[in-house]
Amino acid sequence: MSTLDAYLDDKRRALADRAARIRRGAVSPVPLSARATVEGRSGARRISIRRHAVVTDSLPDFAGSDLGPGSPELQLGVLGSCLAHTVLIQAALQDLPIASLEVEVTGTFDPRAGAEGFADIPVHPQDLAYAVRIGSEADPARIEALQARVEAVCPILNLLRLPQAVTGRFEPVEAPAHPATEIPA
Repeated sequence: MSTLDAYLDDKRRALADRAARIRRGAVSPVPLSARATVEGRSGARRISIRRHAVVTDSLPDFAGSDLGPGSPELQLGVLGSCLAHTVLIQAALQDLPIASLEVEVTGTFDPRAGAEGFADIPVHPQDLAYAVRIGSEADPARIEALQARVEAVCPILNLLRLPQAVTGRFEPVEAPAHPATEIPA
């Protein structure tokens, strides 16, 4: 396996270009959007983001077919991905060499949450923790400084630590017509 140094060079150039565009006023907030739809009889959820699709599903004991990760698992993956990307950004900015990088995120989810008689169990994942495994020849003090910077600027880590207000609404739409059932002659 090759080191990430070549990628960090590319990342460093991209970050310098972005910084120049920011200074010129050519960068503005980017609207984000994701759509989740439920697929027919399987109940699997398809998340569409830009031109990408991710399928989420439940385990069989929750009427799923295990066609993809559940939403709580996906959230852990999103956190791990964001932490990894933030490490790469900060390593590029600090000219810190990295040979390997892996982020593992763990947590617990209690399926009894929301069930009758278990009102005291939180409905969200708990005990979130992450471990960044970084192969680098850099001095441990530089790795420590990297951790502090990553924790200060990682968007999803900070979203989870400092939650945003989320607004919502339910919008009734016309239900699709059911296909006519044919009665054999």
